[in-house]
Amino acid sequence: MCGIAGIINIDGQPVSSTVLNKMVDSIKHRGPDGNGFYTNKNIGFGHCRLSIIDLSSSGSQPMVSNNNRFVLTYNGEIYNFKELRLELENLGHKFHSKTDSEVVLNAWVEWGEKSILKFNGMFAFAIWDKKKQNIFLVRDRYGIKPLYYAKWGDIILFASEQKAILKHPKAVKKIDKTALFEYFTFQNIFTDKTLIENIKLLKPASIAKIEYKKSNKISIFQYWDYHFKESHKSKNKFEYLEELDRLLKQSVSRQLISDVELGSYLSGGMDSGTLTALASKELPYIKTFTCGFDLSSASGLELAFDEREKAEAMSAFYKTEHYEMVLKSGDMERILPKFSWHLEEPRVGQSYPNYYAAGLASKFVKVVLSGAGGDELFGGYPWRYYRAVKSIDFDHYIDQYYSFWQRTLSTAEIKQVFNPIWDEIGAINTQNIFKDVFSTHQNELRSPEDYINHSLYFEAKTFLHGLFVVEDKLSMAHSMETRVPFMDNDLVDFAMKCPVDLKLKNLTEIIQMNENELGGKKKKYFKKTNDGKQILREVMAQYVPKSISEGIKQGFSSPDASWFKGESIDYVRNKIINKKSPIYNYLDFDSVSKLVNVHLNGHENRRLLIWSLLNINQYFKNEGL
Repeated sequence: MCGIAGIINIDGQPVSSTVLNKMVDSIKHRGPDGNGFYTNKNIGFGHCRLSIIDLSSSGSQPMVSNNNRFVLTYNGEIYNFKELRLELENLGHKFHSKTDSEVVLNAWVEWGEKSILKFNGMFAFAIWDKKKQNIFLVRDRYGIKPLYYAKWGDIILFASEQKAILKHPKAVKKIDKTALFEYFTFQNIFTDKTLIENIKLLKPASIAKIEYKKSNKISIFQYWDYHFKESHKSKNKFEYLEELDRLLKQSVSRQLISDVELGSYLSGGMDSGTLTALASKELPYIKTFTCGFDLSSASGLELAFDEREKAEAMSAFYKTEHYEMVLKSGDMERILPKFSWHLEEPRVGQSYPNYYAAGLASKFVKVVLSGAGGDELFGGYPWRYYRAVKSIDFDHYIDQYYSFWQRTLSTAEIKQVFNPIWDEIGAINTQNIFKDVFSTHQNELRSPEDYINHSLYFEAKTFLHGLFVVEDKLSMAHSMETRVPFMDNDLVDFAMKCPVDLKLKNLTEIIQMNENELGGKKKKYFKKTNDGKQILREVMAQYVPKSISEGIKQGFSSPDASWFKGESIDYVRNKIINKKSPIYNYLDFDSVSKLVNVHLNGHENRRLLIWSLLNINQYFKNEGL
């Protein structure tokens, strides 16, 4: 696991080694174990290394192929690299290290772009074909590892993080107002935009091809996509259960490969609990990590946010070496500047607890397992899907689901909030942006199951991708690699074909949920929460206690709805209800203040909006925008 960066001077000017060094140095937290550089006239690749497999200098990068034709700078882990290495050796390829990066390089030599379909893992890399004078930027199919790129005039830049790109003297730091608008609609960015104009995030499962000798354009194509669809194969429930159990064991076993110590998050939920249970069978006394919360001032639904007791019980059961920490309201205030610098632009909700959890784990291990993906693949959020399950047609489905995913501001509110720049962004139709997510998921929409599969596709493409971007940045901030066994290729293929009626119990009951409602949500909205992930629950029941496998879904979130109007109320007022705050270069002060005060006065829950405002405000301050 590493950080990568590169410069392509289309006009043929030689690459500045000094600038390339600055780019790599800005992301050295991603790879503190060493760095390397490759320059050849107008092409420059940089790399900083976090040694996980083959700790020797043989794994140093950038790496040049045996035939001297290809140069690779790579970030990731390929879990089936040993099998691929054997296949390549049988085809005559020679290896000088035990790394997966050399397997990636030789696989490209042998199969070219088709090699990507053979990789089971997470990765982002750049490869230069000297003979054809082409450069390829490649990202894994799920978007677990990020890769950014930008073009200014005759220069193309790429890197694992935006901050590296911005170190180049030709980079222009300017806010993309359309992306800001998109973020405040969805609390996420669905397109390839970032908050910095001209810097783009290469989409998951994509290859960017740069033929700089022929054209200065960047051609992008998608090599894979999710496809959630009901299987027509005749299988009984027992066969599905048996296959899921096999695939879970296989995935965890694959992802335990490491030459450094590996641990696991243990949140108290069934996803991380099952991964820990399976890992502990192969790694006795594995280290586990939990982050809890001080709930002394919490109320309502947030009283259930601390899962330390459940995690401790599972740790005792699996005999893990367990570590935990407790967060208080002041911890968010204290860490926000540093957190925001590492995260860059925010995505998908409150995430500073993940930063603390990664910091805790990194004190003991260099690799950690995470349960991310279990909910998105197996239907862990039934209250989301049910609201659109009785749609008349696709457009009706979009109308219903789009309104739900306006997570921070409604259509009316956002026009008021963005009034200072409305003339510039008012023509943007965010419902069309939402609708475009489905452009390659060609499902016939005839049954409730079809609409559920559409929703699962949407969440994997947007919400889950956002979680991965956040998790990568926050774990790598502590020089630690996070692995996600639920995203094993074979397991994902199974999940996409698994019948919806094995994931959800009842497709006829619709659970309405209003994110901004104050009290009573627990009973009203979550009484059917255990409706989700039915097949996963049944398999997990053999690994985790019944209270966990049949428990209510609980996300990893701090009680900020209470904290924002309690211990942190002065902090919120000082940062947000302050005309000098940089967000008011783009947002309307009176409109924002009104919405925030509704929360501070206890009339409505606007925690998602407040978190977004705090985060964006700090991001602007960090970047001097």
